[in-house]
Amino acid sequence: MTDSVPADQASGAAPAGPTDWLTLPDVAERLDLSITKIHQMIRDRELIAVRRDGVRRIPADLVANKTVLKHLPGVLNLLADAGYDDEAALRWLYQPDDTLTGGTAAATLGGDHAREVKRRAQALGF
Repeated sequence: MTDSVPADQASGAAPAGPTDWLTLPDVAERLDLSITKIHQMIRDRELIAVRRDGVRRIPADLVANKTVLKHLPGVLNLLADAGYDDEAALRWLYQPDDTLTGGTAAATLGGDHAREVKRRAQALGF
């Protein structure tokens, strides 16, 4: 992951974000995987984890129905390719957007319009 934050993501405004968080052990239990596998998934950009109150956490809505949202790994890789670090990617995923059916990219990833989120993430690299 890069340490840089794209200029358009560097505003000082309080970002929107997830309301529910899971610790890594909670995610491991929910997905019925070892904690080592969860760490590997984060390194491989299959999941996103950020520190909150000194503990690495994952937004609960990204781990739905005992699985990771289908298009999340692709979007995380596209955002990383565009220079977004984990905090910037999280802000992008939860930035309110009335043009998306779910209201945010993260919410839309769980629905029928997930490919639109991937398309928008891909466009950030250009």
